[in-house]
Amino acid sequence: MNVQTTRFGMVEIDQNRIINFEAGLLGFSSYRRYVLLQPDDDGVFFWLQSIESPELAFVVTDPSLWVANYQATIRREQMDELQLGSLETAQVLVIVNKYDRSLTGNLQGPLVVNLDNYQGVQLVLAEKKWTTRHEIVQLGESAQVATA
Repeated sequence: MNVQTTRFGMVEIDQNRIINFEAGLLGFSSYRRYVLLQPDDDGVFFWLQSIESPELAFVVTDPSLWVANYQATIRREQMDELQLGSLETAQVLVIVNKYDRSLTGNLQGPLVVNLDNYQGVQLVLAEKKWTTRHEIVQLGESAQVATA
């Protein structure tokens, strides 16, 4: 299947790898079907690309790469909704944003995807220790250009 994207042009994807978020994502409830694109083999950041809207894509990453003790608490009914027996067969991702001179991860709203059936859900964690702007990478100083 071919998917049009604004960042990568036309991309061929395996239909079996389409992730279905039945309730959509927060703020984007009408877009439910996405695919995970990996820009390079060594990267830790991926694109969660909508297959319904070429311009809708989110940078995501595995939060365990950045926060050693991170855990997404998922309720039993959410696991049932995803047909998920345990979190071992799931991929947990967080949406990444640039904020000031940092890349931040939304640890309060993780995405959980069942890797067996590609059903996904965005959780909203009530735990106050996780934030929507958890710094994961500090960006370097911008180069300043001297003018004559």
